[in-house]
Amino acid sequence: MTKIDPRTEIKEFLSSRRARITPERAGLPAYGGNRRVKGLRREEVALLAGVSVDYYVRIERGGLNGASDGVLDALASALQLDEAERDHLYHLARRSGGPRRRRPAATVRPALQQVLDAITDAPAWICNGRYDVLAANQLARALYSPVLADPRRPANTARFVYLDSEAAKAFFVDYDRIARDVAAKLRMEAGRDPHDEDLIALVGELSTRSELFRRRWASQDVRLHRSGRKRMHHPVVGRLDLDVESMELPAEPGLLLTVYTAPPGTATADGLALLASWAASQEMQKPGSHIANRA
Repeated sequence: MTKIDPRTEIKEFLSSRRARITPERAGLPAYGGNRRVKGLRREEVALLAGVSVDYYVRIERGGLNGASDGVLDALASALQLDEAERDHLYHLARRSGGPRRRRPAATVRPALQQVLDAITDAPAWICNGRYDVLAANQLARALYSPVLADPRRPANTARFVYLDSEAAKAFFVDYDRIARDVAAKLRMEAGRDPHDEDLIALVGELSTRSELFRRRWASQDVRLHRSGRKRMHHPVVGRLDLDVESMELPAEPGLLLTVYTAPPGTATADGLALLASWAASQEMQKPGSHIANRA
């Protein structure tokens, strides 16, 4: 893949969302039993959105640039888009002819690393929309040691999920959901910035080397970075069921702070405490550490 073409993205996204809605689901009469299209016809979407058929055809061919918020809202309602899909539609419309997005920072400021290091009881890290791991505290480095085993820097969770799938399946209890979400969030990022050369290269690499990623990417599904739960099987401390909070950093557009926690008194909280002890012991054994030098 040499580029992410905004017009093609618009066409494929809208046609895929249209294909999943039946006339019955949209509240329209389904005349005749032999429909040649899967889902709604273009003229049916135009009717539901209150626009002309010719205008909707132009839109679905990639002509979203200049569409008003009212038109975008009407399309989102007609196609029954969820919150992530609505955001993606707006990104596609604004990026199809607008200025390029300011490139997110490739490294984090020392003050942000200090914030991470001050979080001692929970794994915390900062990544960008491409899943590059840009900074982490000690506990996050221990938690994601299988991901960070890749010598390439920055380490990338998407590469781990799709290109080291056996290790990823052993690590993520819900591997299928993780794989689906990773591709959907990358698709969301592509809508925000189709000119991101590093993202284009990553999608191209994953598409070339992973048949599963090709299928997930072709689905046109999108997903927001949000709170949730991740279930992992850590090679040192075993099963961990972690609550995840992802937060955008207003001073660093495009970067996300993610923190993993567990309710006190649970087996996962005990596991995190054990992981912290293991991480500290690993740190002390590194060449150059004070204790390692005394040994």
